[in-house]
Amino acid sequence: MKILGIDPGTGICGYGVIEVNAKNQTRMVAGGVISTPPHTPLEDRLLDIYDSLHEIISETKPDCVSVEKLFFVKNITTGISVAHARGVVMLVAKQEELPIYEYTPLQIKQTMTGYGRAEKKQVQEMVKLHLGLESTPKPDDAADALAAAITHNLMSRVQ
Repeated sequence: MKILGIDPGTGICGYGVIEVNAKNQTRMVAGGVISTPPHTPLEDRLLDIYDSLHEIISETKPDCVSVEKLFFVKNITTGISVAHARGVVMLVAKQEELPIYEYTPLQIKQTMTGYGRAEKKQVQEMVKLHLGLESTPKPDDAADALAAAITHNLMSRVQ
């Protein structure tokens, strides 16, 4: 099974694809970010994300999508921006007929580290260890997306 994890954002949207084999071993298939230029109209940024996600899905052929939920935002403008990106992610997943699973940052941290208030670096280290990587995935948004994918794998075994 392949899981596409997404850390949504309009400036930087992280993605990561993991593959889980029959022995429940995981490996990273792909990871990176979709970056859109600052000061670009929102509709153009969303179109870039839309097109890029279709391309990523076409290349990696995931079975489902795990997306980080919008949980709590100190800056409402940032929250609205992330909500727009999440909408595009969910639209693309639906168009591609992929099941969508959502997890809060707290759930992802709890699943990855055992502590819901873990620091970003701790989550990144666990992503590295879980996937058997030599270094933590960069940039941070890609590591966060991989954490969302790993979280879905681990949570789906419990449910």
